[in-house]
Amino acid sequence: MIGLRAFVVCLVIACAAVVSPAAAVTPGWTALPVPAAAAPVTVSDIAARGPGEAWATGYERVADGMRPMLYHWDGTAWSRDTSFPGAAEPGRLGAVQFVGEETWIFRVRAGAGEILRRSAQGWSAVPLPQTLWTYQDFTAVPGAAWVVGEDATGLKVLHYDGSGWTAQSTPDGVLYLMGITARTATDTWAWADTTTGTTVLRWNGTQWRDADVPLPPNSNVHTILLDPSGRATISGSRYTDGVPRTYLMTFTGHTWHTTYPNLGDTQTGAMVRGPDGALWLPVRSDRAFQSKYARLSGPRTTFSYGPERTNAIDVKPRALTRAGASLLSFGTVEIYGSEPNLMSERLGGRP
Repeated sequence: MIGLRAFVVCLVIACAAVVSPAAAVTPGWTALPVPAAAAPVTVSDIAARGPGEAWATGYERVADGMRPMLYHWDGTAWSRDTSFPGAAEPGRLGAVQFVGEETWIFRVRAGAGEILRRSAQGWSAVPLPQTLWTYQDFTAVPGAAWVVGEDATGLKVLHYDGSGWTAQSTPDGVLYLMGITARTATDTWAWADTTTGTTVLRWNGTQWRDADVPLPPNSNVHTILLDPSGRATISGSRYTDGVPRTYLMTFTGHTWHTTYPNLGDTQTGAMVRGPDGALWLPVRSDRAFQSKYARLSGPRTTFSYGPERTNAIDVKPRALTRAGASLLSFGTVEIYGSEPNLMSERLGGRP
């Protein structure tokens, strides 16, 4: 009787494990069709407001040079958007930001920079006050936007307050700003090349200052993620004997903690925080016909692959974003005998 009772108990537990949501298998990455562009293409950015709205940017190569490329995700399918002013003119699209109910996209048009703004009334543009030689990065939040780059006189940090532009100064010794991101109009971070090496700067609403981040020696910064909670995550590469090694730094509000995940020399610029709270990023794949993604949760690094693509010889997700309870990637795939064109994949969400 005891043996029979034990058998029944084990059978009940096994059945419960089969039907329990906690034991359900996590869905894998699925391919999403993307209308083709004029190959070869370059992907700049992807950003999502939620499961039903995402935008991906870049440019395609045409006879007269580069042409801006904009794609919209409506929760079901990708479509190309050519409704913005000057969509057929030479140029390129860069970073995407959501500012309130609007979508802001940085654009270079005939060498001049501007911010494309999409509201319920349609598209409009905010031109920069001057043309720069290079446009390195762009970020925007309610009440403020920044564009960083260079002109003939050197470094330029252009600040938009909703009504006009001003040029901001940076601390002595700053040579070049490599990237910028903002949590609010009075809490903005940038990573810079200085006379003493890579440095993280922070804007407090009044001035830029050295953020006193204890970066690893002989290192650079790829990206900074800012969470509404106040948490910050910095990723980059540290060089030891000329060999780069990926590092992560996390800030809890009081101290910085540095780790070295199992990523080798991976470029982490596309890293995002996923709906599961872990850090996700595309990595170099060891399979020519499949993409590869890394998931970082505490000290653990795990990997997953995208769907197999027939005759693919190079699958490269270039940008990644959280879209509600799913992750969306956007990048390029090269099929044998053709030039790279667009690809997209999703983890989670509806199959």
